[in-house]
Amino acid sequence: MLELPSERVGLGLGEKWRSFMTPYVRFMYIYKRPEQCPAHTVPYLDREPLKAMGYYPNSKESSISGRRTWHLFLFIKGTIFFCSILYAAFESLDNAVELGRDLAFIIASFFIYFKLIYFLLCADKVDEVIDGLEECYRWERTGPAAAGVRSAKRLHYLIIMGMQMIWMVSMFVFIVLLMSTPLWTQQDLPFHASYPFHLQDPSRHPRTHILIYLSQCFDICYFLTWLTCTECLSVSIYSELTAALRVLCVELRHLHQFCNGDEDLLRSESHRLVRFHQKIIRLVDRCNEVFHAPLIMQMIVNFLLVSLSVFEAMMARHDPKVAAEFILLMFLALGHLSMWTKFGDMMSQQSIEVAEAAYEAYNPSVGTKEIYFNIRFIIMRAQKPLIMRAIPFPTFNMINYKAILNQCYGILTLLLNTLD
Repeated sequence: MLELPSERVGLGLGEKWRSFMTPYVRFMYIYKRPEQCPAHTVPYLDREPLKAMGYYPNSKESSISGRRTWHLFLFIKGTIFFCSILYAAFESLDNAVELGRDLAFIIASFFIYFKLIYFLLCADKVDEVIDGLEECYRWERTGPAAAGVRSAKRLHYLIIMGMQMIWMVSMFVFIVLLMSTPLWTQQDLPFHASYPFHLQDPSRHPRTHILIYLSQCFDICYFLTWLTCTECLSVSIYSELTAALRVLCVELRHLHQFCNGDEDLLRSESHRLVRFHQKIIRLVDRCNEVFHAPLIMQMIVNFLLVSLSVFEAMMARHDPKVAAEFILLMFLALGHLSMWTKFGDMMSQQSIEVAEAAYEAYNPSVGTKEIYFNIRFIIMRAQKPLIMRAIPFPTFNMINYKAILNQCYGILTLLLNTLD
């Protein structure tokens, strides 16, 4: 049957919109049906919005006709935008507040540009990690632990997707504030930018000014939405590893109930759980390897943004509108860093709890030495917590998060004392 012409126009925007909204529509479906368990991991679902936006440059997506042209267009747009705000910063050297605002957006824009390059080079590696998580997601077996496993998976899905929806709404508010900046400030554009021949000046070039405004609005909407989706994907990968560890704990605690004294079954199940634990450990190591550069960049960018936004909010305290913008930027940066450190902490804590669950499964009165060597092996491996880390930077956990905040406060105090 032939497609109607109306179904072929618009570059398939309707289909792309449905694909973009798939994770959030599935959230409402799962939430309203307590008996339902997600069919896929959260990272698998988080990958769909990136594909719908046209920039998830793995081998399969890059082979689609016209996709490389779109990638090139985005790189050109990003380069023009970054160069324009970088050049404009030299015009703000006499105004500390304006210079701080320019620097904040230069740092954020550089981070987005870095993520564009990162996914261009490493999208296939991210796919390998997601495929590994999908294998772990289907590792469990039917039995007494099945209900607890489904419950753990469903709860994890609802919590992570709920947090991602809140994050998307917060970013939407931030995007609206940026796009409406000319309405409540003296700026003519959402971002302070400078172009050759003063093309951004509305009094000299009104038409090009409108085009630049629309171009910046596109950049704001597309790149910030894309960045939020990439961060949701990256964080959900580590949270999914935490969920896999939680599933392992549930299965260890139901091991004897499932085997019911059958030594052969107990032997095969203990081997399976050792392999499951080993696969999770390898996935954590692989994630730290694949996300090494982004983790370093996130630590640096968030540290700079928190320090700069707090300082500029203090400098602009006599202008509530400008101060509010920097305070919102500070909360976004803090929320971003808090989310990463909290999930790093949760993964480490859950990896230690595997040893406790394995100890509960240890019963020398049933089974052979080989069986309990496997359980002791799990206990031994679980003594060393799994961590989210990018060498040479410290581990992503709440202790180091507080240390970063202390450093930000120290820098803020030094800057304020210097200006006084």
